[in-house]
Amino acid sequence: MVYSKQKLVTNALLYTLLIIGAVITVFPFLYMVSTSLKGPVYVFEYPPRFMPPEPTLHNFVVAWTSKRFDRYFLNSVLVTISTTLLVVLFSSMMAFAFARLKFVFKRPLFYGIMIFMMMPAMTLIVPQFMLASTLNLLNSLSGLVLVYVAQNLPLSTFLLTGFLEQVPRELEEAARIDGASSWTIYWRIMLPLCKPALATAAIFSSLGAWDEYPWALTVLNDPLKRTLPVGIAAFHGVFYSDWGLVFAASLIAIAPIITLFILLQRYFIKGAISGAIKG
Repeated sequence: MVYSKQKLVTNALLYTLLIIGAVITVFPFLYMVSTSLKGPVYVFEYPPRFMPPEPTLHNFVVAWTSKRFDRYFLNSVLVTISTTLLVVLFSSMMAFAFARLKFVFKRPLFYGIMIFMMMPAMTLIVPQFMLASTLNLLNSLSGLVLVYVAQNLPLSTFLLTGFLEQVPRELEEAARIDGASSWTIYWRIMLPLCKPALATAAIFSSLGAWDEYPWALTVLNDPLKRTLPVGIAAFHGVFYSDWGLVFAASLIAIAPIITLFILLQRYFIKGAISGAIKG
């Protein structure tokens, strides 16, 4: 009986903390939605009202139709899709090699990739800029894609390697007995089996490319080649910012990522847990 009461109190305390944490996390997002539905008159009123007295979609219309926002959205879509496809392809190949093949310097190379995974992106911005300048990749979307691929490869490779190491060796051995090559095993056996891990890698790389701001701001000078983070920053004025407009643009920007996560949620959770456990 005492144990049951202790467990009940512990569960009640745990759920209370989780609810408080959820409210703290969700409240800023709900306030952003509320502000995006307000006209300029109600954004700065005091005391502020959480529910807008006269909800309007005017901010969303203005955000989409002004300052080439639709072009920024298209640029971000192109960069994100290209980055995600390349990261998933290259990281799955590298993970297959690290998990299933034997070659010289296998462990040192893997640990080298892990070191790059732990390095902050801002510490690499100067050498990245110099390399992009040498390769004539400044002020181009391809320059963004190549850097984003390099930034997201280590984490995706780590997750996929951990997942592929858990695939039974008997499947590979049976395929080799039937005459399958390493490429056939990778393409026809391993890739279909690691869909959860691939979905996890796709979500992480998509987030990394869609939301990245410092490198895009550094490398892009042409307004027509801006991505969404840089474009949304342009909505801020020097002395005044229309926060309803800024929040509406931000909600438009995060909608695709939220949709992607909802569609791949069940794969993401399974892949994140499996890929993080090696052995």
